[in-house]
Amino acid sequence: MFRSISLAVTMLCCVHAAQADVRLFAAGSLKGALSEVSAAFTQQTGIPVKGEYGPSGILRERIEKNEAVDVFTSADMNHPRKLAASGRAPFVVRFTGNRLCAMAKPEVGLNSDNVLEKALSPAIKLGTSTPLSDPSGDYTWKVFDKAEALKPGATQTLKTKALQLVGGPTSEVIPAGRSAVPYMFATGKADMFIAYCTTGQAARGEGVTLTVVNLPSTLAQSADYGMVVLTKSTEAAQLALFIMSEPAQAILAKWGFEASGSR
Repeated sequence: MFRSISLAVTMLCCVHAAQADVRLFAAGSLKGALSEVSAAFTQQTGIPVKGEYGPSGILRERIEKNEAVDVFTSADMNHPRKLAASGRAPFVVRFTGNRLCAMAKPEVGLNSDNVLEKALSPAIKLGTSTPLSDPSGDYTWKVFDKAEALKPGATQTLKTKALQLVGGPTSEVIPAGRSAVPYMFATGKADMFIAYCTTGQAARGEGVTLTVVNLPSTLAQSADYGMVVLTKSTEAAQLALFIMSEPAQAILAKWGFEASGSR
């Protein structure tokens, strides 16, 4: 991280007559927070940010197909590491963190003590994201693996019944202005979801009434978010440095993310 910051500071010393746009690929869970961070960055520097948000695995594949992208922020460390390992980026920086929560319609009666019971119930439509394409799905599968120690056979039951509703290459297109998980609840496609805790916070902001609870300690799952800079442009370095800055970290915290370096 210190190497990346030093590089960015060095590049900031160079004054360009014209500043190019920065193209940002970012995990869908970051859309609200990084849209606000990008606006603050543009206000401070005058550099526009063109952000595109989606499942981290799918965005990585697009980068590997040579789409022009300056900065990539993923909901995990693995997708950025793959880009670094292939020589597309010099190194990876962890810039924030998240956790998984369980969320459900109020009538489900969800609480932290009955998460596994409710998730296993045949009467409950359990929604998840899509493993491999979206880190949220990968993290959820880790939660399901932990369930085996609590109830034999639970892992297979959960992976079989889970409705992979979002985050995949063939997932339903979400209407403009809506977020994926709140939309699935609002349209009755899920009664319960395992997703990022920040997703539950965003759902409330969209007027979707949900019960959002922490996973019990036996199922708890954290999420580390990684960033890579993919071009040598000054503007890309400036954006990456800004994302690591105190003002941007405060915005991320406001949206429910964990500040970098707090663990």
